[in-house]
Amino acid sequence: MTKRRSRGDGGLHWDDKRQRWIATASLGYDPSGKRIVKRGSGKTKTEAKNKLKEVLRDYEDGLAIAPTGYTVEKAVADWLAYGLTEVDAATVANYTNLCQKHVIPALGARKLRDLSADDVDRWLTSKAPALSTRTLRLLHSLLNRAVRRAMARDKVKRNVVELCSIPKGREGRPSKALTLVQAEAVLNAAADSRLHAYIVVALLTGARTEELRALTWNHVDLDGSPDAVPVIPPYIAVWRSVRAGGETKTRKSRRTLALPGRCVAALVEHRERQAHQRAAAGARWKEHSLVFTSEVGTALDAANVRLHFRRVLGNVEGLDPKEWTPRELRHSFVSLLSDSGVPLEEISRLVGHSGTAVTEEVYRKQIRPVIQTGAVAMDRIFEG
Repeated sequence: MTKRRSRGDGGLHWDDKRQRWIATASLGYDPSGKRIVKRGSGKTKTEAKNKLKEVLRDYEDGLAIAPTGYTVEKAVADWLAYGLTEVDAATVANYTNLCQKHVIPALGARKLRDLSADDVDRWLTSKAPALSTRTLRLLHSLLNRAVRRAMARDKVKRNVVELCSIPKGREGRPSKALTLVQAEAVLNAAADSRLHAYIVVALLTGARTEELRALTWNHVDLDGSPDAVPVIPPYIAVWRSVRAGGETKTRKSRRTLALPGRCVAALVEHRERQAHQRAAAGARWKEHSLVFTSEVGTALDAANVRLHFRRVLGNVEGLDPKEWTPRELRHSFVSLLSDSGVPLEEISRLVGHSGTAVTEEVYRKQIRPVIQTGAVAMDRIFEG
């Protein structure tokens, strides 16, 4: 005589619609009085029972079981929607674009619990010929954070993305710097441009584009205090940026920079021109006290700056506008200082780096490669 199952042991039946064996177990009732039933399915009875055992083991360990249809795409979408609350809108848009272009088409349909380290390795390797190592590192980070969030919400047991290394990608476009002759030509070409003062300040102070776009007039002193002791020269206070919360890139990026005379002249002229624009715009003007603005007082975005900068370069012989970006004004600042013999430590302070290692790593092609002090001294000592 067949032994009757104990109460709560569940059962095993064939599902014609799904064409699979379904093993079930009843685990009592939840606080609302609804019966708690766990299920496992498989093509065979044994497979269904084993799957149910896994489900019950996870339940006993306190893990919520993700729906069988919970995919990588859903995990990524959840992270983009709820995991970036403290990130600025431009960064969210960039992350969303990268996920939609690279992550979801390749891995989105994969069930999250079935995603393997091999899947991630193959995906990153397939992207390596077309993307830079920096972009590959960012893609890995985006997927890693999405899966980590899913794991924290018991959608998956472990994060296989953390087990994967990042392959070397395609070489990125090397940064460049203007020579002194080219820099002078760019300044002259920009004389009648709306971006004249911006280009002068960027090239002669090395400020980042996101710092200049957030610069306000109350952080600009074009007179200084010549009677103070010590004398305070004209300066700009680089204390803000267009990053989330208005913070600068790093703590040491918050700095006050004396202005060269050419910057002072350009900003005085720019302030007068802006006053005429404000009057011409009338009610359309949106006052934000920004130094560099659109024709109606609103903030410039990176695309605005890039467009006008390349228009200026179009008037400089020997420079292809498509090959240059505004950030290379900062690289040119470093290069020109290095060529004139300014010590690396001082350059690092001026550009707001946390240390000289960062300056050397990022601007290594702009830093003078040959240390000449010893040779010059020896020539002088052994002269004749």
